[in-house]
Amino acid sequence: MKRPATDLAGLLAALDPQAGMAQRHLWLIDLLNWVRGARDSVPGATARVQLFLEAVEARPDVQPRLQAWWAILMESVDITTLLADFGFAKDTAVLSEAAERLRNQLLPHSPETIDASELFVLALPSAFDAKWLGALDETLLNRLAALLMPQSPQGASRWQHALLDAITYCAGQILSTGFAPGLRLRMSASAREAQPFHALIRDVESLRTEVLHALRTPDRLQEAAQRLRERLEACRAAAATVYTHFEDNGISVDLVFRLRQLRARILRVRELLECLLSPQPAATAARLLAHLVEVGQERRSLRALLASNSSLLAAKVAERSAETGEHYITRTAAEYRSMVKKAAGGGAVMAVTTLVKFGLYALALSAFWGGFWAGVNYAASFVLVQLLHFTVATKQPAMTAPAMAAKLKELASGEAIESFVDEVTHLVRSQVAAVLGNVLVVSPLVLGLALLMAWAKGSPAISADEAGHVLESLHLLGPSLLFAAFTGVLLFASSIIAGWTENWFVLHRLDSAVHYNPRITARLGQERAARWARFLRENLSGFAANISLGFMLGLVPAFAGFFGLGLDVRHVTLSSGQLGAATAALGWNTFHQSAFWWALATIPLLGALNVSVSFYLAFRLALRAHNVSGVDRSRIYAAMRRRLRKAPLSFFVPERRAA
Repeated sequence: MKRPATDLAGLLAALDPQAGMAQRHLWLIDLLNWVRGARDSVPGATARVQLFLEAVEARPDVQPRLQAWWAILMESVDITTLLADFGFAKDTAVLSEAAERLRNQLLPHSPETIDASELFVLALPSAFDAKWLGALDETLLNRLAALLMPQSPQGASRWQHALLDAITYCAGQILSTGFAPGLRLRMSASAREAQPFHALIRDVESLRTEVLHALRTPDRLQEAAQRLRERLEACRAAAATVYTHFEDNGISVDLVFRLRQLRARILRVRELLECLLSPQPAATAARLLAHLVEVGQERRSLRALLASNSSLLAAKVAERSAETGEHYITRTAAEYRSMVKKAAGGGAVMAVTTLVKFGLYALALSAFWGGFWAGVNYAASFVLVQLLHFTVATKQPAMTAPAMAAKLKELASGEAIESFVDEVTHLVRSQVAAVLGNVLVVSPLVLGLALLMAWAKGSPAISADEAGHVLESLHLLGPSLLFAAFTGVLLFASSIIAGWTENWFVLHRLDSAVHYNPRITARLGQERAARWARFLRENLSGFAANISLGFMLGLVPAFAGFFGLGLDVRHVTLSSGQLGAATAALGWNTFHQSAFWWALATIPLLGALNVSVSFYLAFRLALRAHNVSGVDRSRIYAAMRRRLRKAPLSFFVPERRAA
């Protein structure tokens, strides 16, 4: 069948209430397309609505057809799904909802449907629709309502029945979510004892009774509505206590998603209740439809879903990283010296790691297995550094950034800004100390070990070709700086994995399970089980960060090579060790090669990029998580510039305090 014309005369001529379902719905879609026009003028859209009303009112032959079309539309589609369920997830899991949104974006919708929600998306698909719907004045809306339904029904109208059904449906969903064990067991004890969800359906049925029986007095109706409002507020307050549980016991993204859905359904019931009791039903209905258009826009956004439901998890990851990061910030000369010693120990471990890496090269493994065993080498070394309480400099920034961002919440005064700048200087010189401790130990130690191995076996530890490749790969004018920045991204990713793992461990109370589970205590004994529980609680985050970073450093280049991306990693400590091994293989002639000096000049830049990129990404995450993105950063930058002018050395060495 031919689609209706897009001009008003053609639309009125094509109006046929006896047409098939799809054609009736297509007529509505075409009418609303004509109303919105080019979507550039809200007054223009409202003027076209008035023009439509005037044209229908002037055509007695069109009015019966329009009224019959409207009656059939109201009988054939289920409006309850639009009022009660539009904008809400069909499932309680974030990943399921993400898959549903992706499907809605990729697959087209059919107008041949009895689901008012599907028809609503097709008829009002843009944010502009919310604007012109909200701009319709009450007089115009009353004229439209009178035109569509000229006779006032006796008793409750079809619209009121639909609103009551939608309220009942929403209340059932609220009750189901409130009774779910995952939420109920995490509510506060007082919220569980108050049992706010138990009487919710009773209050909804009381409201229905007052609305449907016209002989009841208005006071009884208002009392029933007020009881329902108070019950909804009690349910909302009870659900909000779950967030306190999250603060102490970890966050589940799925539970956060269900809490947001619960809160949104409570708000929807309030909106439906306002429409039900409003003395201007046409105006409130238009506002509700405008709001549903906005809900539909957000409902189709995959990015909005992931951002809104991962924000609390990001906050918890940042918080846990901040707790760890405090240990990496030195504030006194003694702490500074201690950091150098720990970094020197980490450099010594990484020296052995570097030589093992060259040994793996000699095995000539395939790309995957070479990357896998390199990852095992790195991960084992990082874990050993952790267990020996040493440090590797580049792993610190992603942990220290959240600790820094937490300070930004108190920037109301000049003293707070100076205090923050003090923390910046502490952080920078802590990083300088750690990098120097790593680099100044790993390179000479690898050089010495390589010379010792060459003396013991009578040949260099690595071949001259391998040494030449090292110098070439570290050339300042090559891609090394890009690879160093990419390595900073991997360092940041490892901190996210660490925070998520610790949150998962705490959320599922695995430390308590290890401590008290009868099967575990029977095997380990109570004292050993307690020690294991405490050990895992204190070290699991570090294990997750170290193991994930090790395997990413080893495997990401292999996978990138498979896809032809040409990405590699440049870790300042490992690169320094490789330069030491190359020097041992080439001997004194190395110092006469320009390639050596180009590679040597690259080392400090590798460290700067490793540190700065991972710190920047973690700092941005922490800013969003702590909701401090609106801080006036220009004041901070000005204070930091003043500190650089007055005391530049404070960023590199601790200040001496008078005795």
